Amino acid sequence: MALDIFIPYWGDVPLMKMAVESVLAQTNGEWRLTVVDDAYPGDEIRRYVTGLDDPRITYLRKDTNEGITENFRTCVSLASQEVLVVMGCDDLLLPNYVDVVLSAHAAFPQAWIIQPGVQIIDESGNPAFPLVDIVKQRLVKPRGSSARIVSGEPLAVSLLHGDWLYWPSLAFRTDRIRDYDFRDGFPVIQDLALVIDMVLGGAELLIEPETCFEYRRHTSSASAAKLVDGSRFTGERDYFALAERLCAAKGWRKAAGAARLRLTSRAHALLFVPGATRRIRTGPLGTLLRHAFGK
Repeated sequence: MALDIFIPYWGDVPLMKMAVESVLAQTNGEWRLTVVDDAYPGDEIRRYVTGLDDPRITYLRKDTNEGITENFRTCVSLASQEVLVVMGCDDLLLPNYVDVVLSAHAAFPQAWIIQPGVQIIDESGNPAFPLVDIVKQRLVKPRGSSARIVSGEPLAVSLLHGDWLYWPSLAFRTDRIRDYDFRDGFPVIQDLALVIDMVLGGAELLIEPETCFEYRRHTSSASAAKLVDGSRFTGERDYFALAERLCAAKGWRKAAGAARLRLTSRAHALLFVPGATRRIRTGPLGTLLRHAFGK
């Protein structure tokens, strides 16, 4: 069995090449890589990928830009292996990623989702320790040092208090993720929305502690830009209101309460208030304060 690796491409060319090179550097060669180019201007990535001349690699280019949600859907629809990952075009697999994920799947075949160990890097590829990740990993993520399965309302509660998952690193059972769809209207938080839908549907998630993925945080990302202008939090507030209704309908009162409180999301918004006050006439101060203190 091979691991299906997808890269929905739109963005920085050098970082994308590094992402592909990290796949080529795997110690376990049982992988298939599909690059789905969302009509990014120019053909440098097409020339680069096709020039690798590796039968395990497929390059597809869309005729028009369809956006990240539709590109995620395309990636999932193309999977042919038991397990898939949709990695970011600026993130990196460590050389042991395929080994770790395939071994975890073999040991815990009941897990719908695998969260392997992740280390954070900055724009330049250096180790980074942002406050948001310290909070996620030390305060919100379920504790434990060994591989463990989490599921049900306790998992939903922890994720709604603070999303400690790293979407580009997640591996999914193909048959399970295909039972769900990405929700339109939540382009920044669509990863959490999908996972919560799966958890509500009975998903078991495996936390695999071995580090095998590098997640890049940098200020030029789409989500970072939306943090600065406040628009991300409008989408988050709308999603958490939906999550509250979904959890309440399931009878998960604690999870509904976590969605209503959205504690770390509110705290995250407050981090950007000082910068917004310096742009009070045109900045997103009102949006940030509504998210932090509103219903």
